[in-house]
Amino acid sequence: MSAVVKVALVGCGRIAGTHFEAIREVEGLELAGVCDIIEERARAAGERNEVPWFTSYAAMLEEVACDAVAICTPSGLHPQHGIQAARAGKHVICEKPMAIALQGADDLVHACDQAGVHLFVVKQNRLNPSVQLVKRALDKGRFGRLYLANTTVRWTRPQEYYDQAPWRGTWEFDGGAFMNQASHYVDLIQWLVGPVESVVAKTATLARRVETEDTGVAVLKFRSGALGVIEVTMLTYPRNLEGSFTLLGEKGTVRIGGTAVNRIEHWAFADYDDDDKLVDAAATNPPTVYGFGHAGYYRNVLAVLRGEAQPETDGRAGRKSLELILGIYESARTGCEVALPLKSRQ
Repeated sequence: MSAVVKVALVGCGRIAGTHFEAIREVEGLELAGVCDIIEERARAAGERNEVPWFTSYAAMLEEVACDAVAICTPSGLHPQHGIQAARAGKHVICEKPMAIALQGADDLVHACDQAGVHLFVVKQNRLNPSVQLVKRALDKGRFGRLYLANTTVRWTRPQEYYDQAPWRGTWEFDGGAFMNQASHYVDLIQWLVGPVESVVAKTATLARRVETEDTGVAVLKFRSGALGVIEVTMLTYPRNLEGSFTLLGEKGTVRIGGTAVNRIEHWAFADYDDDDKLVDAAATNPPTVYGFGHAGYYRNVLAVLRGEAQPETDGRAGRKSLELILGIYESARTGCEVALPLKSRQ
């Protein structure tokens, strides 16, 4: 691996700007090219970042000298675009969710394994300083036995958001509030609290003209015996209210609030630890619900490609939260409790 890792990006939509900013911020990374099927968008991104731009993904893969490709296209296209990159010998940096079906996720993991390239699935909220403090407390056993976990996503996405692109709010390319907007929070609850044994869920499309849900709730039973609740809506008036996580245990209670799990609002443990002094410093004030984690994620990508670290979230880790989301959807569809892992690919 050369001193500078070159990254190309496909899909110059809403999240792409966050990737461009993160790549600029991380020393040792360089944007090498961009691609979008909408020529105006591809040209604008290329000219703004002073890199070659393409409307043909195959042409970019062939013509641009790069080490990795960031996949920022609609979710339903992630496996296809990731597999193309892997077969071209490029490492894959895939936005969430890595797929909208387990078959697609498995195909992407297999393709990267076969090509001998890394598959990174972006879960930047894991890197929030507040979340990292909670993870350290869990690893140290400070909570004791875990009792109850809750994650809440009360955001707003107006109809105009869905109308901006025909793929938004569709089952084929996007998924609903759980799959798209709340996927990071589904990931956090299963990553922090542990494997989920079963889920019961209800979803509804209450106000938006979309195929998928704009609101939903899920009740989780973890293998440890703890219980959990996920509450999601895109109908909060008049603007995003919170993206929060609360964990109650035998010897500790923590709540992380803010619009993107960015501020510790409650921190209480039976026993003192030096991490207690870091609570206030862990607060951030991100300008968007994406937070500041993408730069940290790219730092990990760089370290992995240089042989200095292990991936924060690889394809197999990204698959776990996808399976939970699909279990939520299966429960909402059937009205039944759904056991995990899923018996058949959804």
